[in-house]
Amino acid sequence: MAAKKHKIRLGVMFGGKSGEHEVSLASAAAVIGGLDPEEYEVIAIGITKSGTIASASEVRTMLPATLLQRVSPWVGEEGGNTPDLKSSLLGHDGRGDRRPDIIFPVLHGPFGEDGTIQGLLEIAGIPYVGCGVLASAVGMDKDFMKRLFLHAGLPVVPYFVESSRGLKQRLAQIRSAAESRFGYPVFSKPANLGSSVGVFKIHDAGEFDQAVLASARFDRKVVVEKGIDARELECAVLGNEEPEASVVGEIIPACEFYDYTAKYRNPDSRAQIPADIAPETAREIRDLSLRAFRAIEGSGLARVDFFLDRNTGTVWLNEINTMPGFTSISMYPKLWAACGAPFADLIRRLIDLGFERHRQREGFTAVRPDGRDGGGMAV
Repeated sequence: MAAKKHKIRLGVMFGGKSGEHEVSLASAAAVIGGLDPEEYEVIAIGITKSGTIASASEVRTMLPATLLQRVSPWVGEEGGNTPDLKSSLLGHDGRGDRRPDIIFPVLHGPFGEDGTIQGLLEIAGIPYVGCGVLASAVGMDKDFMKRLFLHAGLPVVPYFVESSRGLKQRLAQIRSAAESRFGYPVFSKPANLGSSVGVFKIHDAGEFDQAVLASARFDRKVVVEKGIDARELECAVLGNEEPEASVVGEIIPACEFYDYTAKYRNPDSRAQIPADIAPETAREIRDLSLRAFRAIEGSGLARVDFFLDRNTGTVWLNEINTMPGFTSISMYPKLWAACGAPFADLIRRLIDLGFERHRQREGFTAVRPDGRDGGGMAV
């Protein structure tokens, strides 16, 4: 009789403190729903909007009822003190026997996709799916992301960045700079956020001040970017040292641009996969996607977003997303499905890549200040 296959104890982390909390819940539900119960023991690590670990009863409100029998909440019913995330993952709360083999941090936006959780998992020595600390942090900060892209010679839409501090007193100066450098329309964006939260298309001077101030509510920096009359194209990247790029897809938004409403609330938004573009344009976008991924030292996965100028045919690199959505309408899994990789296989591959990256990092030898072998211990 064949030995029973050992299940991978997979911690799925979801929710979080960012403005993308609800998107994360939808992504986590899709990931959990796509897992084979014969392969994975799923531990649900819910993070509330206040940043605490969700109790079992809170997890029941965060996931669809149909999935609850397939997961074990990380924290039990209320009673006593709820452990903080750091103590829990580091094994300081007596839960070491349920420590996950690997964690899939299906968290979007700050406090999850920005390197903070990745750093904690590195300290805890737990393998995880996706980009590391550096790539996650850079991928979240549009300011530094664009700086790296420019350094790598990638085609970035003209932009400038302003501090949110004292912004109101500088609005006239900023508006004048945007008008002289770009003209209208322009976009204002929080430097650190995703899902188009806080992104506004500004058509004229009358809309400028209110939009920029609204973007500044979400982050300490605001990106002001030239508006391009463009088609919105996306490409998915998968891999570590030798990443692969998917087919190119096009987003056809139901609204004027692909804002939060068009992404998650308007069913008329749709995707066309593959995009109806020239083969040479598709090759250019796939090449730029891999270059962007390498520019931030990405690993595991990313979705790279582009603009295709309707008038000139110029391809512009918009941004890279190091933990793209996994909802039923998300482009990342759809792009790989179009390449012949169904959802379950994609998740399995991502988990394998997470283990691979962890083994690679564990294999490096630390060196003491005197140059001698540190025996693999931190010094």
